[in-house]
Formats: sequence, C-alpha cells, structure tokens
Amino acid sequence: MKIYTKKGDQGYTSLVGGTRVPKNNPLLHVYGTLDELNSFIGVLIAHQNYPFLTQIQQDLFKIGGLIATEPQNRERYWKNLDPQTMTQQVEQEIDQISAQLEPLRSFILPQGSHSIAYAHVCRTICRRAERELVHLAQEDQQLQLCSGYLNRLSDFFYILSRYFHKIENINPTNCVLGD
Repeated sequence: MKIYTKKGDQGYTSLVGGTRVPKNNPLLHVYGTLDELNSFIGVLIAHQNYPFLTQIQQDLFKIGGLIATEPQNRERYWKNLDPQTMTQQVEQEIDQISAQLEPLRSFILPQGSHSIAYAHVCRTICRRAERELVHLAQEDQQLQLCSGYLNRLSDFFYILSRYFHKIENINPTNCVLGD
C-alpha cells in the first residue's frame, strides 16, 4: 500500500465514514492538535520515560479517532471507548504523583530540564486541544467527555513537570505574583 493517495491534494479529506470535509474543518484542527500533542509526548518519553505516558498516547489516538468519526458511525467504531474511565485513570495518576510532592506555594516557570520543559509544552498543547474541542462539544455528549479528559490531562502534565523537578533534583524557579 502506498503512503500517498493524492485524494487530499485539493484540500479535502475524509472522516471515518466517508464524508469529505475541507482540511480547515474544526474537527481536523482538534485531532491535528491531538496528533501534535502525541508527538511531543514521544519527545518527552525520549527524555524521561514515565510509563503512564504510553497509555496516554494510546488514549489520544482513540480520542482522535472518535473525533474523526461521523457521529452516526461512532457506535460502530468506538462503542468500547470510555472517556470517563480514561479521565479517572488520569486523576488516579495525578493523585499518586501529588502525594509525593510538597504543597505548591507559588507559580513555577516552565524550565529546569528538557523533561520539565517538554511536560509544559505537552500541557499547553493539551490546553489548546481542549479549547478547540470545547466549541465542537457544546451539543455532543461524547465530545464533552473527551473535553473533560483533556482538561484533566493538562493538569497531569503540570503535576508531572513538578514530579520531574523532584526526581531530577532541580529546584523550580518560582514566579510570585505581585513582586
């Protein structure tokens, strides 16, 4: 099978189910941003492998697939996808990491090491994906659940950056408001 089909050369692509949409369709913005996030998670793994990150990558592919699927075809392709359970798993991971950290007393700057900086890049890309999805999710229950997952996931990346500060023995650079 060839990697190129030439079907997208005119600026259109197909959703799962066959509907052709312009490549600037808001759905494509969302799952393109999820793909970008997934790629940066790969970079983060290359610098500091935290095993749960691979699970996140798999979850993001599934959510991207759901978003790329026409609503009438979702049950056929994604009936076993459960964003609520995925969100709960992220919350559990956040709680496990948080239990190992000192209470946060100020904002921290996104710096210190490659892994810390990439965790923050993942956090900000995740926030962008969430913003892009919120508009589309207003009248779509499944997409609302995916939006909640992304909200929690961005929190995870923030906590992960703090965890990397700890395990890499790097004091965070604080940013105290009002100084």
